[in-house]
Amino acid sequence: MAASRNRNHCLQPLLGVILLCFTYCHLKMALASEIDSCENLHLGQYLCKDPKIDDATQEPDNCKDSVAWVECLPAPNVSCRLSNGTEFKFSGEEVGFNKSIPCRNVSGYSYKVAVALSLFLGWLGADRFYLGYPALGLLKFCTVGFCGIGSLVDFMLISMQIVGPSDGSSYIVDYYGARLTRLSITNETYRRTQISP
Repeated sequence: MAASRNRNHCLQPLLGVILLCFTYCHLKMALASEIDSCENLHLGQYLCKDPKIDDATQEPDNCKDSVAWVECLPAPNVSCRLSNGTEFKFSGEEVGFNKSIPCRNVSGYSYKVAVALSLFLGWLGADRFYLGYPALGLLKFCTVGFCGIGSLVDFMLISMQIVGPSDGSSYIVDYYGARLTRLSITNETYRRTQISP
């Protein structure tokens, strides 16, 4: 009788460990089968569309607070949960979620115009008037650009983009008239063979 009691005492911890392992495996399988949110897809499981670029500012059209949103399409046969909680299996044509990309806030101040005004009419304060600093512009006008020293300092600060528009936006930089284009490789693209040294 004492031997059977010793066996029961030995079996109880063993049964507890088996029950704990079974519960862990069951929970792990249940969590693995749950479909994750579309925003948590890994690279290669989705493709984001290119944002529409404004020709004048060369920034995305919907840029606000240094962030623009692009639509992302999950790959074909990928299932994920949409933002409203419904599970959906994608064919590669449907938008699954939106992703944020960084951009510059631009409100219409040209870098070339600001530098030209600072160089040629800085002694009259035209550069500061253009950038939205009327008090400094008037002070430069009345003191003839702080006797030329203030005009030289302002020219250096504006050309290095340390001083920008008063509304906190960025300059429109012209990139010498070139339009930004996205390069892509297709089957028609000529691929040059790599020559090893």
